[in-house]
Amino acid sequence: MISLRIRYLSFFFGLITIFSFLNVIYSYYFNLYLNLNTYYISLTASLLIALLFYKFDNNSKKISIFEKILTVFFGYLTLPIILSLPFYFSIYNLTFLNSYFEAVSGFTSTGFTMFENIKLIDQSLILWRSSIQWIGGLYFLFSIIYLIDIYDESFKKSLTNYLSFDSSEILKQSTKIFLLYSFLTFIIFITLKILSIRDFDSLNLAFSIISSGGFLPTNELSSILKNNTQIIIFSILLLFSYFSIFFTYNIFFIKRKNLNFFYEDLHLIFYYLFVVSIFFLFFSFNENFSINLLSLSSSMSNIGFSLNYNQSKLNILYLILVIIGGSFFSTSSGLRFIKVYSLFKYSMNQILSFSRPKNIFMNKLSFTKINFDFKEINKYFLTIIIFIISLFSLAILLSLSQIEFESAFKLSILTIMNTVNSSSYGLSNFDFYNLNYLAKYSLILFMIIGRIELLTFLIIIKKFLFKD
Repeated sequence: MISLRIRYLSFFFGLITIFSFLNVIYSYYFNLYLNLNTYYISLTASLLIALLFYKFDNNSKKISIFEKILTVFFGYLTLPIILSLPFYFSIYNLTFLNSYFEAVSGFTSTGFTMFENIKLIDQSLILWRSSIQWIGGLYFLFSIIYLIDIYDESFKKSLTNYLSFDSSEILKQSTKIFLLYSFLTFIIFITLKILSIRDFDSLNLAFSIISSGGFLPTNELSSILKNNTQIIIFSILLLFSYFSIFFTYNIFFIKRKNLNFFYEDLHLIFYYLFVVSIFFLFFSFNENFSINLLSLSSSMSNIGFSLNYNQSKLNILYLILVIIGGSFFSTSSGLRFIKVYSLFKYSMNQILSFSRPKNIFMNKLSFTKINFDFKEINKYFLTIIIFIISLFSLAILLSLSQIEFESAFKLSILTIMNTVNSSSYGLSNFDFYNLNYLAKYSLILFMIIGRIELLTFLIIIKKFLFKD
C-alpha cells in the first residue's frame, strides 16, 4: 500500500499561514481593505491543514523513494489550492480554474498570469503573488534534499560528503537552505533599495529573483529599471537563482576547500562569461548591450524578465539558453548545464575513440576529480528524451486549442522550463485569460511536470521498466 508523508507538507501549509498573517498585517497597516477577508480564509484553511497533517501522520515505517516522489507531487497539486483562495475570493471575479492557474504558475516559479493590468490589482494581492513564488522556490529546494537519494553521486558531492542522508542530516541541510534562502532574499532586497527602487517593488522583485519566478509588481520592467546602472546590476542579481544556493556559503564557510563543492558553479561561471562575450561581440551593434545582458541573465536563470524591446532575431538563442538552464541546486529549471556538458563531452569522446582507437579519452569533469560513468550518461540522455516527448506533447495539445504552432512551441518550452513569457521570446502579450479549458489544464499539468520531471519520471520508469 502506498502512503504519503504528509507531515513533510505540514511545514509548507504552516508557511502559507505565516504569509497570510503577514498579508493581513500589511493590509491593515496600509489601509488596504478590498481583499482583506481573503487572507483570513487562506490563513484559517492552511492552519487547519497544517495541524491535521502534522498530527495524523504518525507513520514510523520507512518510506520508499517512490512514496517520497508521490508526496512531493501531491504537494504541487494541493498547496496551490490554498494559495489560490485569495485570488478566488478577491474582488476581481476570477473563476477557480483561473485562480488555481495563477497559484500553480507562481508556486512552480513560472510566472504566467491571468491579470492583464497589474496596476489595477490591490497591492496586498501583488505581494501575495510574489509570496507564492518565494514559498514555491523553497519547496523545490527542500524537495531536492528530501529526494537526495535518487540523484547521482557527483551531484551529492557538490552538497555533502555523505553518501546518504539520515533524518538529522536532512534537517541540518534543510535548515541551512532556509537560512541561506532568506538571507539571499534580504541581500537582493537591500541591493535593489540602494539602486533607488521603491521598497514595494524591491520586495516583490527580491521574492521573484531568488525563486526564479516570473511575476512582476507592475506591467513593464522598464517602469522600474530606468538607467543602465540599474539594468546591469539587476542582471547580475538574477544570477542568484542561476548558481547553487550553497555557492556563497561554500566560499565563505568551508575551511578546507574541496573542489567537488564548486565544480558545477565553476563550469557555470565560464559558461556565463563565454555566452556574454559572444553576445557582446556579435549581437550588440544596433542596441544597448545592457538590454541583451538582462535577457541573457534572465534566460540562463529561467526567470524570463526582459525590457520591452523587439529581439525577434535572438528569440531562438534565448530559448536555447532557457532549455539548458543553470545549477542543479538552484531554483532555476532547464536540463541543467552540467548534464548537457557531460553528455556532449561523453559523446565526443565516443566519436573520437573510433577515429583514434589508440588514444584514451577520460570522461572527467574539468576542475575536479569526478568521473561520470555510463549509468549517469544514460540518465542524462533519458532526461533529454523526456523533455522532447513533453515538449511535443504539450505543443500538440496547445495547437488543438487553436494556438498557432510557433506560439504553441515557444510556450511549451517556457512552460516545461518554468520561464515567464516576455519579449525575449516573442510572447510578451500572450493572453492566458481567454484560453480554453484544454489549454489551461495542459499548462497547469506541464508547469508541474517541468518542476518535478526528474523527481518523478526517472523513478517511475525505473520502478516499472527496470525492476531488479
